[in-house]
Amino acid sequence: MKFVHRPYDPQETIAAVATAPGEGGIAVIRISGKNALLIADQIFSAKASNYQSHTAHFGKILDASKKIVDEVLLLPMHGPKSYTGEDTIEIHCHGGALITRRVLERVLEAGARPAQPGEFTFRAFINGKLDLSQAEAVQELIAAKSELHLDAAEKQLQGALSKKITQFQKELTDSAAILEAWVDFPEEGLEFASLEEIVDSLESTCNKMDMLHATFYEGKILHHGLSLCLSGAPNVGKSSLMNALLGKERAIVTHIAGTTRDLLEADMRLGNLHFKLIDTAGIRTTDELIEAEGIRRSKTAIEEADLILFVMDASKPPSTEEKHLLATLPEDKTILVWNKIDLAQPPSMLSYPHSAHISAKNGIGIHTLHTAIENLIWKKGPPSKEEIVITNERHYQSLGNAITSLKALISGLKTEISPEFLASDMRQTLIELGTIIGTNITEDILTAIFSKFCIGK
Repeated sequence: MKFVHRPYDPQETIAAVATAPGEGGIAVIRISGKNALLIADQIFSAKASNYQSHTAHFGKILDASKKIVDEVLLLPMHGPKSYTGEDTIEIHCHGGALITRRVLERVLEAGARPAQPGEFTFRAFINGKLDLSQAEAVQELIAAKSELHLDAAEKQLQGALSKKITQFQKELTDSAAILEAWVDFPEEGLEFASLEEIVDSLESTCNKMDMLHATFYEGKILHHGLSLCLSGAPNVGKSSLMNALLGKERAIVTHIAGTTRDLLEADMRLGNLHFKLIDTAGIRTTDELIEAEGIRRSKTAIEEADLILFVMDASKPPSTEEKHLLATLPEDKTILVWNKIDLAQPPSMLSYPHSAHISAKNGIGIHTLHTAIENLIWKKGPPSKEEIVITNERHYQSLGNAITSLKALISGLKTEISPEFLASDMRQTLIELGTIIGTNITEDILTAIFSKFCIGK
């Protein structure tokens, strides 16, 4: 069943488990809405509505017959000084799945309804506690798989992107007002700034928008991570390299060529980034049906990979087939990895723009390979903690649309297109910027955003 965003009803009180499923020391049940304090009064062993906001109280959750369900900590947070802006109760109970479910069932019996995915954060957005880009940053924080992604999400949650977008809007608004005046009162001859001044101002803002838009290259890497594909001929040490990169025995290693016949994947942290590491079948000409299918899949994985480590045996001269395969790979995303440097080497080896020399078996040169990977990814260096980076596809598209409309406006001003058409371009630019922070947003967009949240957030 497709998730459909539920309109905000201030009369409804919602509840959900806010911690991850499974066993743990504690679990947190969150209640938010008009009747949160009254529900707590019904189920808690003391009158929770008498407690001061943001205080913690030990007590018991009681069922309808006053039997003890669990011993808990109860934390009241009175609106608007809460995450959602509403009266909120958090119940910290024991972390077993069964006891957590019983406490939540008791809350629902007392009058709350189950929260939908992201509904607490949605209420925070509706009640002005967060703008839309900040609300999306909450999900980014939860999903972050690298330190750099976490830093970018934290910066967005603190409002850095929102301030940048608001500044763009502010810079454009004065020019928009002049353009609107030209359209509404053409006979008055109003002129608050020269055409050259308006164009200069708009081009300055457009350049800054372009610079922010360009950060999506780094942002996409931070958000999604990268796929790193190990490729090469059979028996060159791809599986050994996979194990060396992971620091554990993930792939089977033998002296028999063609041991790996299918794609083998594993998650990996390298520095501040997250990778999906893919070991592939050795590529060679074969009539063996299963191996041939593995090679076909390997070629597909190579085409789709963000980075390729093409592994060659440093103790042997490269074959014609290896040379041909290497020539077909894009140099801007390929590192030639000479493996087995602990063995005797031939007089010369192929040169390549990006390369590393290692012994996967003995762990020699792995750190150098790490450096080569990072250098290939961050051609201009990784983003700093101070830099604002776009990590969200929706923000990227909206900002791109705003830039397109703004450039059309600037071009129109330079070629003296009729003012009413130019004013519409300006309005469209401001509308697109507004969708990023939620000042111009549709229910479909809200549904798409908050359906990705976990229940309880």
